[in-house]
Amino acid sequence: MGRYAIGVDLGGTSIKAGLVNKQNQIVDKLSCETNLPRPEREIEERIAGLCEELCRHAGVSLSEEVVSIGIGTPGSVNAETGIVDFNENFNYRNWRLAAAMEKLMRRSIHIENDANAAAYGEYIAGAARGAKCAVVITLGTGIGSGIIIDGKIFSGFNSAGAELGHTVIVKGGRPCMCGRRGCWEQYASARALTEDTRAALRGAPDNIMWRYAGGDLSRIDAKTAFDAMRAGDALGTRLVRDYVEYVACGVTNVINIFQPEIICIGGGVSKEGEPLLERICEIVDQEDYARDGMKRTQIVIAELRNDAGIIGAAGLGTLYT
Repeated sequence: MGRYAIGVDLGGTSIKAGLVNKQNQIVDKLSCETNLPRPEREIEERIAGLCEELCRHAGVSLSEEVVSIGIGTPGSVNAETGIVDFNENFNYRNWRLAAAMEKLMRRSIHIENDANAAAYGEYIAGAARGAKCAVVITLGTGIGSGIIIDGKIFSGFNSAGAELGHTVIVKGGRPCMCGRRGCWEQYASARALTEDTRAALRGAPDNIMWRYAGGDLSRIDAKTAFDAMRAGDALGTRLVRDYVEYVACGVTNVINIFQPEIICIGGGVSKEGEPLLERICEIVDQEDYARDGMKRTQIVIAELRNDAGIIGAAGLGTLYT
């Protein structure tokens, strides 16, 4: 009987694969560039090649010791049929990913939305371990989110649910790639903070953040404003304050809808830790509808970081069998 599962985190920039044991621990992992745009078949072959390379690297027999392979991919993913209905990032439609991979790998293949897979990873091995209802929010290029209810991934009747980043927090606000205006991810993603910082610096040529970036706006990222805030810079402090308020607005909405036991916040911005979390909790404590109740949602930093998607994808074989 196989001792391992492989979890694949398929992203627009890179493909990451990890060999995961029955204790939900990664024992080895490799990655490669995605190299978009490219046809579906080339992506399938690259995933297969990476999984084979991973097994060779770890000294593990793919045919004898790997029981299943799980893939977390962007898009609307039907876990039951193994079809990615649409993936805007890759410009794929009706992608029969599971069937194609089963032909290539001759292993049991399970697929899921990448944010859902990451949420499941936190549920089985991270900060949301054992929670009856948990929400995992990833502050990255956009806002990824996954919802776990009674140990199952919630994805709606059409596999397109849990897109919390595309709930509106500013009516008529910034345009979003989804076609709406004012979506949460246009204000609270890492990309949003980066763009807001760059915009503010165009009107502040003497600000300390120019030095951090070596005078190059393209080197500004979501961490820059936090660094300036820690240095006592007024502009950096304002940018972080506004950003955290946007994050907290969406988090409060999520709590008011689901009242989960726990919300885990992940993504690169989550590395800021307490300066981020403390203020979010202060705002939620003022605005959460159940703020006077005996039971309150716990808000924590996700534990697994970039490994969540791999561990969650590897666990899909157990979830869907």
